[in-house]
Amino acid sequence: MILGKKLVIIMPAYNAELTLGRTYNEIPFEIVDEVVLVDDASKDRTIEVARELGINHIIRHEKNTGYGGNQKSCYDKALAIGGDIVIMLHPDYQYTPKLIHSMAYLIANGVFPVVLGSRILGKGALRGGMPFYKYVFNRCLTFAQNILISQKLSEYHTGYRAFSGEVLRAINYQANSDDFVFDNQMLSQIVYADFEIAEITCPTKYFEEASSINFSRSLKYGIGCMSVSFKHRFNKWGLLKSEIYQKPKK
Repeated sequence: MILGKKLVIIMPAYNAELTLGRTYNEIPFEIVDEVVLVDDASKDRTIEVARELGINHIIRHEKNTGYGGNQKSCYDKALAIGGDIVIMLHPDYQYTPKLIHSMAYLIANGVFPVVLGSRILGKGALRGGMPFYKYVFNRCLTFAQNILISQKLSEYHTGYRAFSGEVLRAINYQANSDDFVFDNQMLSQIVYADFEIAEITCPTKYFEEASSINFSRSLKYGIGCMSVSFKHRFNKWGLLKSEIYQKPKK
């Protein structure tokens, strides 16, 4: 625990057999209480590796639900086991678990309720191997989104995120997409509910075993993100009443 708060790491997994062990073994268990892994119908030995590692909460989807659908199961389980601080760590070893301390303490000390590990702050993204077209795409998309939802984030597209339990209980993440745009919708909900967001510099690694989406999926994702931002603005103006901005059902 950190200052009496229970810290839960969630790992949304899909075909993570080759990288799960490296990621898990760097988790700082002197402060982490529980680890939740949700396997989204992987076709490799992800489940077997998770059991061999001794991960204490393993959920397997019999059918692939998508990246967003996987996260919904992760957050539901984290809250069910009493997580006061919940950190999403991808098991593909693209983000270092060594930042868990920094992210968790910002929340535990009541400084911020949400912390993002940003690949864009500093020069880590390109140095870590982010494809140049993705870097440019990220910067342009973030610029447009900051204008539309009145924020100053360095990026909206990192998968390294820490939340207080209060935030997760306050937003209607179950109403979000089951696809990759889930992450963007979640940040939009957090901003809409007036929670503050902190960012810390996060080195990242791009290599063959790390998960990624291709150009066509990236384009679809970008269009989805812009749609989320416009809906955010229209809801703020009272022109729309989208379900994702309503309070979650008990």
